[in-house]
Amino acid sequence: MAIAERQARVACPDCGLVQRLPTVARRHIAECRRCSRLLAGPATGRVDAPLTLALSALLLLIPATVEPLLTVASHGAARTCWLWSGIAGLWREGFEPLATIVAAFSLTFPYLYLAALIGVLASLRRRPGAYTGSTFRWVLRLRPWMMLEIFLVGCFVAYSRLHLVVGVHVLSGGWCLMGATTALLLSLTQLDERTVWEALPLGSHRPDAGGHTIACTVCELLVPGARGGSACPRCRAVLHDRKPHAFRVTAALVAAGFMLYVPANVLPVLTLVSFGNRQSNTIITGVLELAQNRLWPLALIVFLASIVVPLLKLCGLTWMLLATLQGSPRALIGRTRFYRLIDTVGSWSNIDVFVASVLVGLLQFGTIAQARAGSGLTAFAAVVILTMIATRTFDTRLMWDASRGGR
Repeated sequence: MAIAERQARVACPDCGLVQRLPTVARRHIAECRRCSRLLAGPATGRVDAPLTLALSALLLLIPATVEPLLTVASHGAARTCWLWSGIAGLWREGFEPLATIVAAFSLTFPYLYLAALIGVLASLRRRPGAYTGSTFRWVLRLRPWMMLEIFLVGCFVAYSRLHLVVGVHVLSGGWCLMGATTALLLSLTQLDERTVWEALPLGSHRPDAGGHTIACTVCELLVPGARGGSACPRCRAVLHDRKPHAFRVTAALVAAGFMLYVPANVLPVLTLVSFGNRQSNTIITGVLELAQNRLWPLALIVFLASIVVPLLKLCGLTWMLLATLQGSPRALIGRTRFYRLIDTVGSWSNIDVFVASVLVGLLQFGTIAQARAGSGLTAFAAVVILTMIATRTFDTRLMWDASRGGR
């Protein structure tokens, strides 16, 4: 890594180590010297590229919302699906909470995320405003819940299942959705969080102030310990030495997740009715159906995302909680890296929820063929959301603190 002059101190958000961050050249990275957490990415300094791509994603998302995604024909009848069709179908069947979740993850949050991100990046090209920091804070908070790419994969899975028995065609809205998702993902590869944070004014604040300091849990700014409980001068988040009540809240969420994991996998998530014949599918039978039809890549994706990942998150967080409680120094780096993994892949567990919503919105041919959501889908969505919140509320620095016998 090319190193220039040394700059301000930073605290690793994963292990809490305070260190000096060198100036990072483009296409180079800086990692924590203790836990290898990425502190500055290869897109350091870029603003125009992520701004252009985010704007493209937003412009493509509009026709993806108003134009039809798919059309399916069966026995002379045809039905068209829009981005909001699954939401309406779930609501109509009495699954209002599920409909709200799908609407938020696939429609509302993507629009809010892209609009806020474009506003932040555009302000950096001129002069950051007073609310730029707090807006970018919400951009980062929305990112795990903005699941446009996962919804697109859910559409692919639904398309593959339907294509085996009926004629399915991708329409203009579907192609626009693919384009919007591609532009969004490319935008994220060009976005460096630290570039945004370091472009924001701090006024009279001195990040390198001596004495006891605490790091903002959002923007990682080091501030004097006496400012705990006040607003961060950069992102306006409330300053805490560690995430408040992280251990107890995470433990409660993990316990609830374990209780719901069994019904989520035992109860049917989708019921298909064809000419009076009813077939109820659980998550595992859906995976087996894909495998039997030689759709091995999709079967593997759904199996990993819907069965393995939720269980890994629950067991992994339990391991971290117990190790923290015991003050164990063993496998600290491994635990920290494993946390980063489950935090990254956790939202992909929602694939089955999106598959069911697409099928419910599209496969409605009366007595000929009909798809209905099952009670297991609600339990499964609850497991996904609980584990995602649990991952976000846990503070990995507690593991490092406990291994040293406290701070």
